[in-house]
Amino acid sequence: MKNFGLNCLSGSRFVSVTLFFFMMVLHSRSAMSQDQKSGTVFAKDAVPVKAGTGYAFTEGPAVDGKGNVFFTDQPNDRIYKWSTNGKIELYLEGGGRSNGLYFDKQGNLWSCADANNELWKINKDKGHTIVVPNYQGKRFNGPNDLWIDSQGGVYFTDPFYKRDYWSHTEPELEKQDVYYLGPDGKLLAVAATDFAQPNGIVGSPDGKLLYIADIRGQKTYVFDILPGGQLGNRKLFTEMGSDGMTVDNEGNVYLTGKGVTVFNSQGKQIDHISIDEPWTANVCFGGKDRKTLFVTASKSVYTVKMKVRGAQ
Repeated sequence: MKNFGLNCLSGSRFVSVTLFFFMMVLHSRSAMSQDQKSGTVFAKDAVPVKAGTGYAFTEGPAVDGKGNVFFTDQPNDRIYKWSTNGKIELYLEGGGRSNGLYFDKQGNLWSCADANNELWKINKDKGHTIVVPNYQGKRFNGPNDLWIDSQGGVYFTDPFYKRDYWSHTEPELEKQDVYYLGPDGKLLAVAATDFAQPNGIVGSPDGKLLYIADIRGQKTYVFDILPGGQLGNRKLFTEMGSDGMTVDNEGNVYLTGKGVTVFNSQGKQIDHISIDEPWTANVCFGGKDRKTLFVTASKSVYTVKMKVRGAQ
C-alpha cells in the first residue's frame, strides 16, 4: 500500500481512503482468526524486537548476499542498512523516494523509485541507472514492489497512489498492471493485468510460481512462471491482499497489513504475529543464517526469530 499519505488528503477523498484503510485492517484481522496455529514458523516464544524507530514510514526491505537488510524511509527519501550485528546506519540519501528494493546476483540494489515513477538500479558505489523510465512513452503509475528471477528478469507492480510531491494528479496509464523486464533489459511487457491495485510480489523458492497481491481487491493470486517470463494459470491463492510479501525455504508465503500472516503453499493460514504499529508494510528474511524476519512497520522496524529460513 505504501504510505497512504492521509495528511495530504481532505474532504471526500480523505473519507474514502480512511474507509479503505479501515476495511483492510478489518479484513486482515478476520483472516488472522481463521485456522491460526501459533508457533508453526516463528521460534518458540518469539516476539517482535524493535530494531529502530523514529522514521516517517518504513518500506522495501531487501537482503544482500551477507544477510544485511536494506530498507527505506520513503517520505524522507532515505535508504538505511541494518547489519547482521543489529546496527542501523544511513546508506543513501536521495534514492528516488524508493519503495520496494531487491538485490540482483551482481550485488546491485534495484529500486522502485517513486519520485519520478521509474525503475532504478543502484550499484555498489551508490550510483544509479534509470533502467525503465516509462512504458510506451507513458509515465508509470508508480513502480512499487519487485522480484528478480534466477535469470535476472524483473517483475514489478505498478499501482497508482497519488503523491503530494508529484506535479501530475492523474495516471497516464489506463490500468494498474504488473510488468516484466527481461534479463537483457530490453523486453518490457505487461506480465499480468486485471487487478484493482497490485502491490506485494514474490516468487516461490523454486522460481516456478509468482505471487501477486491485489491489496485493494483484498486477494492474492498465484501464477505459473512460463518460458520467457510469461505468466499463466492464474489462481486465487487467498482472500487477503497484502502490502509486501516474502517466502521461506519451505514455500510458506508471508503477507502484511495488520501484523504478519503466514500461509502454506496451498493458501491455508498457518501462523500470525502481531506488530504494535498502525500498519505493517513489508517483510524479508535477513541475518547470516537468514533466520531473522525483518519487518518494516510504519515508523519502526522489527526483527523476529524464526524456525525457518528465508528462500532468498
